[in-house]
Amino acid sequence: MVAIDVGGRWKSSLPLLFSRLPIRQGIGGVPPTMLVMTGIVSVQLGAALATRLFAATGPAGAVSLRLFFAGLVLLVFWRSALRVGRHALPAVLGFGVVLALMNLCFYEAIDRIPLGMAVTIEFLGPLGVALAGSRRWIDPAWAVLAGGGVLLLTRTDGPVAWTGVAFALATAVLWAAYILLSAKVGERTSGGGGLALAMAFGGLLAAPVGIAEAGSALLQPMALLAGFGVALLSSVLPYSVELEALRRIPPRVFGVLMSLEPAVGAVAGFVVLGQFMNLSQWGGIACVVAASIGATRSAKS
Repeated sequence: MVAIDVGGRWKSSLPLLFSRLPIRQGIGGVPPTMLVMTGIVSVQLGAALATRLFAATGPAGAVSLRLFFAGLVLLVFWRSALRVGRHALPAVLGFGVVLALMNLCFYEAIDRIPLGMAVTIEFLGPLGVALAGSRRWIDPAWAVLAGGGVLLLTRTDGPVAWTGVAFALATAVLWAAYILLSAKVGERTSGGGGLALAMAFGGLLAAPVGIAEAGSALLQPMALLAGFGVALLSSVLPYSVELEALRRIPPRVFGVLMSLEPAVGAVAGFVVLGQFMNLSQWGGIACVVAASIGATRSAKS
């Protein structure tokens, strides 16, 4: 949740997601472009806050807290839609596995490389999905531009943490799988019950890894509070505002706006975490953003 249909990941798979949340009632008059930007900023602030949490819990511990609280919120709000048929169960469980792995890889990436770099590399996932089934002559140009952008990102003033780059690339692959699986979950379930169960299952899968890394630190009040904040910023708020925006703007417009996410991630990394990126890296981000916007705008309706 593709045209670059990052928007499609939500619209096609979770048509009623968070429609019952209280926040939904107060955003009806907000312009949809502002809603999308709010969601983007919220996700990146959540990632930055999670990075601050690493000192206490490690990346795996932070993922465990995020998925636990996000799953808890979803289960509470979708308790009346939690019945899933047998034919839908494999898709829901697979979705949960991908959610857990995707978040674990992403948090391991931002523990090693700047947030802006990680977000830009992971954005290759939805870009790849958008280009995979396309036969337009211009699409190879967008792929080359995005690849050049990633090369520019690795031109740092010091050594590159290649393990972080590898984790970010793994996140990109898992994000592509997430998009494809979210569509299946949307087809086989109703409301947000499928997502709620998948998120809860992903939390169960991540819990042993988080406990092994953080131990009793997961139960510290400040860690719990920060984990809850990460869950709200990275899941609850963005899902809510993005859904409302998709009700009022075409998915293609949504996809163009979402293409700005790597740039917002870089700004969040600089403002919140003090992560400086050189001109070559900003050029790399610009290349990936341009490739994403180009692929989105040239996509057939």
